Amino acid sequence: MTTTITNIEDLRQLAQKRVPRMFYDYADSGSWTESTYRANESDFQKIKLRQRVAVNMEGRSTATKMIGVDVAMPVAIAPTGLTGMQHADGEILAAKAAEKFGIPFTLSTMSICSIEDIAAHTQAPFWFQLYVMKDRAFIERLIDRAKAARCGALVLTLDLQILGQRHKDLKNGLSAPPKMTLANLINLASKPRWCLGMAGTKRRQFGNIVGHVSGVENMGSLSEWTAKQFDPALNWGDVEWIKKRWGGKLILKGIQDVEDAKLAVASGADALIVSNHGGRQLDGAESSINSLPAIVAAVGSQIEVHMDGGVRSGQDVLKAVALGAKGTYIGRAFLYGLGAMGEAGVTKALQIIHKELDLTMAFCGRTQIAQVDRSILLPGTFPGA
Repeated sequence: MTTTITNIEDLRQLAQKRVPRMFYDYADSGSWTESTYRANESDFQKIKLRQRVAVNMEGRSTATKMIGVDVAMPVAIAPTGLTGMQHADGEILAAKAAEKFGIPFTLSTMSICSIEDIAAHTQAPFWFQLYVMKDRAFIERLIDRAKAARCGALVLTLDLQILGQRHKDLKNGLSAPPKMTLANLINLASKPRWCLGMAGTKRRQFGNIVGHVSGVENMGSLSEWTAKQFDPALNWGDVEWIKKRWGGKLILKGIQDVEDAKLAVASGADALIVSNHGGRQLDGAESSINSLPAIVAAVGSQIEVHMDGGVRSGQDVLKAVALGAKGTYIGRAFLYGLGAMGEAGVTKALQIIHKELDLTMAFCGRTQIAQVDRSILLPGTFPGA
């Protein structure tokens, strides 16, 4: 008997059954002790809502704008690496689901499907997330490819100059495609749906990189290249160079500190994302929702402030908006849906979050997302109170 899926946790449990261990663990883990990864979720739960009654709840709308783009709700699909290893052609399927729902999709540099793949399968302008590599000529070509694909924004990630230590990935020997070790073969044998999907696609390596960099033609050379290429020297001068080269809307991802938020404003970016990379970089860093209010207070009148990290429900979205976020991003929530049920699972995740957002907004006495502010929260239960 099939269990009725009513929340993101249902999708997570199904994804865990259907996705090979190394790729499920890649999505659903943090660095070191995973304390920040856990805090991203648990700190949302500490924030309590004020229920209001006898308020006219008719004519509700969650529609708003993110960097001037009309969105059905203040949610975008976050850039996640290896999405095409959660499910065959995963980035294409997630982009199609996001487009149909009316929210932005952000493609990672470290995606399996390429920029060109997404452009060929969607009509709405998607966003592209950029990692800065030492090979600046490659970065220039990536930016030019994003321009050619009519990407609506460039999301520059600033918090991965070096890779956080993720114990599960090291223990699982993470690679794309997976190495044919005995442990992996045994695990893959229990995931027939995944294997069948992968057998039907040619997209099994990093589509934005393999074939686009001299000397990178297979997984061995790619892993070697990636280890050498992430640039620890990344600085605000590079941000200015990228902004000029791109010429379009620029979003800076990975801001956790007020001083960095002020530098983001000075860089001329259109938006910043309060983010700790899903707890995958500096373990022990503050949760995103706890970092949000101070950054909004410092720069919210000068730049559009978004956030990601720990968003697993529409209630989480509403709480972030109440604390000043103009948009939120979901990573794991959509990956669970994708791993569980492909495109239909991503759509299901978006439907779940939208319904929770809509109903909770109504219970708090609001009918429009623009009316939501911290007055819907119980005093003393939220950061910055």
